[in-house]
Amino acid sequence: MSVFLLGGGRDVARCGDLLRPFVREARERAGDRPTVIAVLLVREADDESSVARFVAVLEAAGATATELRVAAIVEGQVFDTSVLDADALFVGGGLTPAYQAAVGPIRDAVTDRVRDGMPYAGFSAGSSIAAGPALVGGHRVGGVEVVSEDAGEELDEVEVRPGLGLLDFAVDVHAAQWGTLSRLVAAVEAGLVSDGVAIDEHTALVISAQAAPAVHGSGQVWRVESAASGVLVGVLRP
Repeated sequence: MSVFLLGGGRDVARCGDLLRPFVREARERAGDRPTVIAVLLVREADDESSVARFVAVLEAAGATATELRVAAIVEGQVFDTSVLDADALFVGGGLTPAYQAAVGPIRDAVTDRVRDGMPYAGFSAGSSIAAGPALVGGHRVGGVEVVSEDAGEELDEVEVRPGLGLLDFAVDVHAAQWGTLSRLVAAVEAGLVSDGVAIDEHTALVISAQAAPAVHGSGQVWRVESAASGVLVGVLRP
């Protein structure tokens, strides 16, 4: 079982390269059966591009159109467990609080399947909600601005909500590009989460039961944890 956490990014080819091992693991799990990769997307009502975009990313990773089973819902709707009848699970990007709400009814089922060996890949929002303590957005802590409002995910105060529980640390994304590292630092300093990582775009943190966590791609993963002296920030590089 591997969990692939991508920090986002608009370059289809570069993101696809990071997901090639995910597609390989899906096929290994399928064995002699036709491979099925569940693609979960939560979009705005007028969004006509996200489905094609994420399909293109997975096809750039080597997946075929017949291997992809897309479940695209509108913000405010929720998924049911039928979407998990697959060999691997990809959760895309968009409004993080909407994704967190959408997976609520299937949270336990996702956790059970991943623990049973189903590979999981998150892209931006899909990475953030993979955590147990899901940092879903916000741009203030205690009324003090800690990141640009543009990165706030339509929330004012920084909020931590129950995620999928695949990880015991928080995840923020678009770190260098959106400046979200400061939000994670503030969340740890305030005790909203004990520790976490902030992942750059076009960068993946891969967590596997068989190997140590690894960073791939063109950026960095920023590790943040509380300490007696305050907050410690370290950098994980490819």
